Amino acid sequence: MRAPLLATLALITLVSACSTVGQSRLNPFNWFGRSTEQQGTTAEVPAEVADRRPMVDQVISLRVDKLPGGAIVHATGLPPRQGFWDTDLVAENDGEPVNGALVYQFRIQEPAGAPPAGTQQSREVTVGRFLSDQRLEGITTIVVKAARNQRSVRR
Repeated sequence: MRAPLLATLALITLVSACSTVGQSRLNPFNWFGRSTEQQGTTAEVPAEVADRRPMVDQVISLRVDKLPGGAIVHATGLPPRQGFWDTDLVAENDGEPVNGALVYQFRIQEPAGAPPAGTQQSREVTVGRFLSDQRLEGITTIVVKAARNQRSVRR
């Protein structure tokens, strides 16, 4: 009677520990969660940013995909009309995290002329940036800024 009871208790303890590991920081799939949106960033260019391309109008999605040796930051932006090109995530503060937050500005080149506005799907632009594991040390939040909003993901 004692042996089956002890085996059952050991099995229950083992299974309950699995959910803890699944939600811990040891699980690489939990390193960065879903993105959250904040409204009202400014479109001003700080003096230390040499890139004079305008920021994209809105960041509509942000995700971080874990890879061997690092992670890829994917951001999707929505400019006001079609034809925008030459996207990049430009790091603020010389790429150094501030209070654990690594901040990027979503920069984009305007088209020549006045192309039509088009549908949202035809205007979306995507940019990515690889960050090594060494670069991710000490970073708890990644923020991508646009002219009208910003999105962030947290570990």
